[in-house]
Amino acid sequence: MSIIYENEVKGMGDMVEAFVEEGMFVLFGENAPDTLKDFCYTISVKNATDTIAAGQTLEIDGKSYEIVGVGDVVQKNLEALGHITVNFTGNVEGALPGSLVVAKSDVPKLKLGSVIKIIA
Repeated sequence: MSIIYENEVKGMGDMVEAFVEEGMFVLFGENAPDTLKDFCYTISVKNATDTIAAGQTLEIDGKSYEIVGVGDVVQKNLEALGHITVNFTGNVEGALPGSLVVAKSDVPKLKLGSVIKIIA
């Protein structure tokens, strides 16, 4: 197993928990539009070292979540903008192109310094 992506939460908007009831949270790089900043966890824009795919593991602060779906623009948006939605519903059907879907689980509460990894 190898880490193909690693990042850290650098900031958080006042409304980051707005999507918890819908089973998701939003990541965005430092250049998030003003209209979205309040709803996002801020991360640095970084490249993955390999292709992000279903069957890999999303790890947040040491807790693992199986990736069950990867939207068509997840890799592109993550690497260019630091922007994806992480969806914890387990429902790949109808997921947006920028969504990384993991097996059904409670949405973790991120904090400043939380570490996000994708492991192949």
